[in-house]
Amino acid sequence: MNAAEQAKNFQVASKIAAVVNLFKGEFPDLRSDLKPWTNDPETRQMVDPDSIDISFHFPGYSFRCHSRSILIQIRFHSLEPGESERRAIGVEVAGFSGLGRQWLFSTIDNWQFVGDKEPVPEVQAKLKNCCRQALEIFNRSHQNGD
Repeated sequence: MNAAEQAKNFQVASKIAAVVNLFKGEFPDLRSDLKPWTNDPETRQMVDPDSIDISFHFPGYSFRCHSRSILIQIRFHSLEPGESERRAIGVEVAGFSGLGRQWLFSTIDNWQFVGDKEPVPEVQAKLKNCCRQALEIFNRSHQNGD
């Protein structure tokens, strides 16, 4: 679901902003988009209500990242049935060019990049680090017992 729609309170909005700043810190020329999904019925059926989705766009094609745009999907799971408290269970990242999806990375499986044109190793390390920190940001209150 679009990050802009998930920012329902100050705490979530602050965490989304922290994740955006995290990625922009590693990739300064990125432009963020908190509404990567269009608001049409077909797209609405495919959107996961248990995710926060953010897209980032390079000013042009990034040869080191082998993409022009990156979609970040932070996946959540409710701790208890019926509770609003959720825990981040993983991050999925996909790189897109004008030819479609070029690569995919998921922390849910084995933290490996797959695709026709994967980012160079240095960029892979930066993306993995961003994902690790994003999970820490969203799960911070659970680790501290807040």
